Amino acid sequence: MALSPTAAQRRVIDAADPVTGRLKGTEAQLAALVKRGLAFRHPRPPHDHFLTPAGHRIREAPEEEEAETPRSEEPGRPGAGGVFAARVGGEEASAGGDGAARLREVRGAWQGLLELRRMTRPDGATDLPCAWERTHLVRAAALALEAAGHRPAGPDGDDGYRVRATPQPEAVAVYEPDGTALRGCAATLEGAGWQVGEHTEPRTRVRYLLASPRKV
Repeated sequence: MALSPTAAQRRVIDAADPVTGRLKGTEAQLAALVKRGLAFRHPRPPHDHFLTPAGHRIREAPEEEEAETPRSEEPGRPGAGGVFAARVGGEEASAGGDGAARLREVRGAWQGLLELRRMTRPDGATDLPCAWERTHLVRAAALALEAAGHRPAGPDGDDGYRVRATPQPEAVAVYEPDGTALRGCAATLEGAGWQVGEHTEPRTRVRYLLASPRKV
């Protein structure tokens, strides 16, 4: 059973990456969270620490007192502390956030998400989206696309993917003006455990993907 964190440990939890739950702190702080069942140490180098499902529940639970570390609730934008956020398309790239360094960071976040899948499945499989992905559909789909190397659209409406929420439950829309790139996005999401169909908007005739996390 997970033990409640101290105030200092709660601040470390609140500052965790909003997508993957990756933690930053001193070795003593991280070890204490592991001991309490709120974090785990990734077995592969660089052996980063991530929140467990119990840690995520504490992070998302209401607090009596507001956390000192601010964080962004808007998908795809970095928080005030500079934490990682997958790009949903249409936003400004953060300073120093392009190129090989960004791709390494994104792929690291994706590996952390796969580890979260493994930890939350009784059989340890990573082929299906986890509960966090089902409650953060836009960010989850964007992470899968960016980690696979797809380019998000810029703020000026240039080529690239855009992931948007839809009125349908558990479904996102993915737009990409290039047909070949759109089909590539579909293949990536299917490989990441999403059910994908290609559709046409009746008025604009724009092609887009409708994607939902698979359950089986």
